[in-house]
Amino acid sequence: MSAAHDLVVVGAGPAGSAAALAALAHSPDLRVLLVERAELPRDKCCGDGIAPHVLDVLRPLGAADVVEGWRPLRHLTLSRGSREVAGRMRREVHVIPREVFDARLAERAVERGAELLRHRVREVRTGSAGSAGPAAVEVDHLRAGVVVGADGAHSVVRTGAGLGPTAPRAMALRGYAPTPRGRRGLQVIRYGEHRQPSYAWSFDRGDGLANVGYGELVGGTDPPTRALLLEQLEELLPGATEGGTAWRGHHLPLSGPGWRHPDGPVLLAGDAAGLVNPMTGEGIYYAVATGALAGRAAARALAADEPGAAGAAYGREVRALLGRHLRHTWAASRLSRHPRVVDAGIGAAARDQRVFDDLVEIGLGGGRIGPRLGVGLLAHLARPTSPAPHPTGTTTTT
Repeated sequence: MSAAHDLVVVGAGPAGSAAALAALAHSPDLRVLLVERAELPRDKCCGDGIAPHVLDVLRPLGAADVVEGWRPLRHLTLSRGSREVAGRMRREVHVIPREVFDARLAERAVERGAELLRHRVREVRTGSAGSAGPAAVEVDHLRAGVVVGADGAHSVVRTGAGLGPTAPRAMALRGYAPTPRGRRGLQVIRYGEHRQPSYAWSFDRGDGLANVGYGELVGGTDPPTRALLLEQLEELLPGATEGGTAWRGHHLPLSGPGWRHPDGPVLLAGDAAGLVNPMTGEGIYYAVATGALAGRAAARALAADEPGAAGAAYGREVRALLGRHLRHTWAASRLSRHPRVVDAGIGAAARDQRVFDDLVEIGLGGGRIGPRLGVGLLAHLARPTSPAPHPTGTTTTT
């Protein structure tokens, strides 16, 4: 446990494995240690949705094959109350249990040369941010030039970097249940009618089971109970809990509009960096994208013998990729706290397939609120009782 490594990555989830893959793609001889506290494969509370943007990042790293054997989905239904839009997404998504997805990604990292160690990290100590060589950071008794913290919402690395918990946060509960006939081949999202912002979901895995769950923004000091989360899920999607197993709850550190990253040799990626879409709770794309950026930034800094420069470079690259998107998703999440705006978004998407595509892009990848979506929202808010026509490829009921 005292050997020196060039790069230590804490957490072997999507962010950590992507960091290891990207670092080794840049510098194949790098000594990379991937530290995971649990035995893989292991479960994680998640919607299990793998957006196409995830594969865009993994493909150049030679790891896009992690979705093989799982049937892709192209159809999404959004609804609240009696208002609904069902459309065909521009690009296909996959629904893969994290028990499978994470283990496959970690296997790819090990195949490329990373060492995988099962160990629970308890302390991170940072030396001089400008020092060169392999001893800039200590992770328990491990030594490394650069450390990537990809250890989730309750990140030990984040605490070691002197950062507090992120705010706001959401709470979600997820289980697996038999897919009803009417929800096969679909991703279904139904927004809450009373508690806002909130939504229930049912994502068909394609193997007879669906990932079902419910999440809402956590306000005050009392988070919702498991019983309340299950009650809300069943109320919004009747029958969704029937036969359900593997129920797990999880806090989601939602992204804000002004994301910043500290300088130095400690990098934070994914949930540990507070990067979760505040409108949808989606975090796998953010995790893989920022993990890959962190791995590359670490490899470049180590190659230049300047590990302390990794943090600043990484922060710039994340802001260049996601900065405007994070501001737009934050604005969208604030707007979605108002039921009339949610209804307007559904109505605008029902009128125009392109607006539907824009909403999907904001929720899954790097999308922004453009003029088309803005005009659609305003037009629908101006005539909230107007029936919406059926755009090509979508259906709606009001």
